[in-house]
Amino acid sequence: MATITIPKEKIEKQGGFVVLSLREYQKLREKTAPVFYLRGKKAEALDKMVEKGLKAYREGKTKKIKSLADLD
Repeated sequence: MATITIPKEKIEKQGGFVVLSLREYQKLREKTAPVFYLRGKKAEALDKMVEKGLKAYREGKTKKIKSLADLD
């Protein structure tokens, strides 16, 4: 078994450490950030929506907002 030494100053500076196995980390990550893969018509519809939004952005037809309350 390997021994890992972490300086106390680094722990205090970072606010602590958590040690997990890679498998536990992957399970935790999967639960907190779901990944969706679209196929077929839904993927094509999303591609078109993104392209339309990028085109509007390039043409200067978008506006910056500070919060969702600023939406019309």
